[in-house]
Amino acid sequence: MKIGMNMFLWATHIGPEHEPLLRALKATGYDGVEIPVFEGDVSHYTELGRMLDDIGLERTAVTAMGDPAMNLIGPDAARARGVDYMRATLDRTQALGARLICGPLHSTLGHFSGEGPTADELSRSVASQRLIGDHAAGLGITIALEALNRFECYLVNTMDALAAHLVEIGHPNIRAMYDTFHANIEEADPIGALNRNADVVAHIHISENDRGVPGRGNIPWRETYAAIVETGYDGWLTIESFGRGLPDLAAATKVWRDFAESPEAVYRDGYKHITRSLKAAELFSGGENR
Repeated sequence: MKIGMNMFLWATHIGPEHEPLLRALKATGYDGVEIPVFEGDVSHYTELGRMLDDIGLERTAVTAMGDPAMNLIGPDAARARGVDYMRATLDRTQALGARLICGPLHSTLGHFSGEGPTADELSRSVASQRLIGDHAAGLGITIALEALNRFECYLVNTMDALAAHLVEIGHPNIRAMYDTFHANIEEADPIGALNRNADVVAHIHISENDRGVPGRGNIPWRETYAAIVETGYDGWLTIESFGRGLPDLAAATKVWRDFAESPEAVYRDGYKHITRSLKAAELFSGGENR
């Protein structure tokens, strides 16, 4: 098990100016960070990967698509642009040195049709994901699709729906992410949803019900960590939290207020929350079993 911190709390583009923060995360105990992949060319991510290597941080990647003009479930022209975007993003992810990228990489974030997904949209999604999965396979990258709550997307909102869609896609490089924040909204039984679908889960986001400091809200953490242990999951536990510092991201994630007294409280207390919880689940032992 590895503990990570998603960099969305500070920026959507990480560069040399973030080195002091990255070193602080390493000093706190984090095994790695989750790097947003949006702007920047391959050379930027190659250099960023070298800096992370120097610091001693492993990494995963995250992205999203907010432009309906490249909707992976839309008309042919939009789907083609979306597939091209994902191929380029995967190339940058490889340059970064990440072997996993996560996010709502199935449809346009915050874009709605006014109804649920149609059979045609689901079919287009299958075709898009198979093309993207083939490119990911050539680069040795796993894509972890995220089930988002109904206020952010409409294609897949629950883990059961996502798992069923993955069966239709049928690609080994296209898997699922479990996010405690979204599960808390959409799942009648968040723990059952994780247990039932553990075989497709390749990544886990640790996120409080208010997007603030993990452990301070109402997510059923004891049961969540027990389920993680019992399912045999051995990947990343990555904290995802948001603030108001990035207006575009704050608007997309509906963040209108601060959820913690400081970003430092999120990553320091969040790290303590994960390590304490893993100890309680009889998994964490001096870092040796992560």
